[in-house]
Amino acid sequence: MAPMVAARILLAVVRRPDLWATAMDQARVTARPGWWRDWPPWPKPSGRYLEFRLETAYGSARPIAVSPADVVGHLEWCRDQRKLSR
Repeated sequence: MAPMVAARILLAVVRRPDLWATAMDQARVTARPGWWRDWPPWPKPSGRYLEFRLETAYGSARPIAVSPADVVGHLEWCRDQRKLSR
């Protein structure tokens, strides 16, 4: 993911404190095993999982641009699903 796109997504999530816990939880549950051993230690999902999610969302594993609004919408959905499952 391009640094500018990642920065725009991060900014969109930072502006939504109600999604911070959900974003951290999603980072935890989707992070590949042993993520802390690689540099920089960032809990990102495996490449295969990320490609799957991008293809199901955009129809391609290599979309032109990932929308920050889509990421925020996904986090809202995750939060709402967690509430429903309780």
